[in-house]
Amino acid sequence: MKIVLLFLLTIGLYADIKQDMFNLYQNKKYEKVCSMGFDNFNRNNKDEEFVSLYAFACLNSDYIDRLAIPIAMLKFSKESRSNSAYFSVILMQKKLLYHALQDNYNLSILKLPTTDYVLSTVFDLYSKLGKHEPRTFYLFEDENDKKLTYKLYLSKDRKLNKMIIEEFYDTITIKRHVYW
Repeated sequence: MKIVLLFLLTIGLYADIKQDMFNLYQNKKYEKVCSMGFDNFNRNNKDEEFVSLYAFACLNSDYIDRLAIPIAMLKFSKESRSNSAYFSVILMQKKLLYHALQDNYNLSILKLPTTDYVLSTVFDLYSKLGKHEPRTFYLFEDENDKKLTYKLYLSKDRKLNKMIIEEFYDTITIKRHVYW
């Protein structure tokens, strides 16, 4: 009897995880959702709604490298494949932009899809620079909103440099994105 009760309590706890994550996601607690999804991923990796929720939360909290496994797993429905493609574009743009900043790789030779995510916007703006001498930082004006600007640069570290994108509206910092 105790084993059955423990089993039912365990099932109840995991059944509520997705709902808890969804509620937190709606309240823009993306980092918390990403952590909860990471901690519960193995038990829920066949549930594509769970995997998509986890992936979007990680994307919105700038844990882009955590998208790699969801990209591979989201394949059984049209919506899941669409989400997988969306995450793939962003992950690729992150890797290529970091490569360009770190190694002076010319992105202008590439023709890639894009997204509405901030990293994609900055990737597109950087790509339009063409071949150029490396700079300490780059300032870009949003093509759709002249008050919105982006500052892109590498933060030097002795182990691993980080790529930083700062979003500004007028002169007010909206958000700072850190990627490695």
